Amino acid sequence: MSRSPVLTEVARLAGVSVATASRVLTGRGPASAASRDAVLRAAADVGYVPHPVASRLARGAGTRLLFAVRDRRAGILSDPFVTRAAAAMAAAVEPDGLGVALRHLPLAAAAELDRIAADRSVAAVVLAGHDSLDDVPARLRGRFAAIGAGGIDVDSESGIGALLRHLHTTGRRRIALIGGPPWLAAARAPLRAYTALMRDAGLPVRVVTGDFTAVRGCAAARAVLRRWPDTDAIATVSDATALGALRALAESGVRVPHDVAVTGFDDIPFAASASPGLSTATHPVELIATAAARAALGSAVRDRLFPSRPVLRATA
Repeated sequence: MSRSPVLTEVARLAGVSVATASRVLTGRGPASAASRDAVLRAAADVGYVPHPVASRLARGAGTRLLFAVRDRRAGILSDPFVTRAAAAMAAAVEPDGLGVALRHLPLAAAAELDRIAADRSVAAVVLAGHDSLDDVPARLRGRFAAIGAGGIDVDSESGIGALLRHLHTTGRRRIALIGGPPWLAAARAPLRAYTALMRDAGLPVRVVTGDFTAVRGCAAARAVLRRWPDTDAIATVSDATALGALRALAESGVRVPHDVAVTGFDDIPFAASASPGLSTATHPVELIATAAARAALGSAVRDRLFPSRPVLRATA
């Protein structure tokens, strides 16, 4: 079995030290013109190709893209959004010889961000769930991007707004919203869309807080039924929340959509196969994550706000 040429072979053929050969091949550090020519000829003769990770380490450029998610939930790294985004980032940076690492950050993340900024193995950072970017250290400037919080995001206000207008157009007048946690910036756009429609239509505002999980969606839907038993539609900010709401309605003997219509957001694969099929809106997670990874590594990104379109099925 053949083996790949190593740096020591290149140095031996060129008649220079390994350190000199390394400086020539990485482009870092001094070397005479004669040494440079000899090393490049030797590398070409033996077919030497620097390992991408070793080259990045030699340049001090880091070897991994860090996906840092700020959230209160302990299990956030297994959330479908996070896993889908991480997989898309890994595919996007693989040609650069980079890996992707995940990090869960607390809501007060300033100290953790300082440690990340000092980590030389981190080439760039994609932040998600951050309410503000004011606490991003100066050492990360130029090598980070954000999903949400004024960064790269989905136009959830438009997507959920379209679903809400559909509910209103089809005769629903007592619409409740299961929103996201108030500390999360991503929860604000859907709330704006909801309150604007309720205000313009002269309808009552009925909001219960959720957390993008089915468990909380189920509990929130039960709370809606207790507080406002005449509710005829429940809009949510995620498909997981909506699936939890559907469970609560079924257990309460409420017919969907005859008694109460339900909408989600994300258009996860299970939304189409749920019974009844979930009306929702698209969320191009992979496109957003790829754009964020490229932006963090310094590439120009054309699209920063990705559209969301309604997908109407049986629940509304």
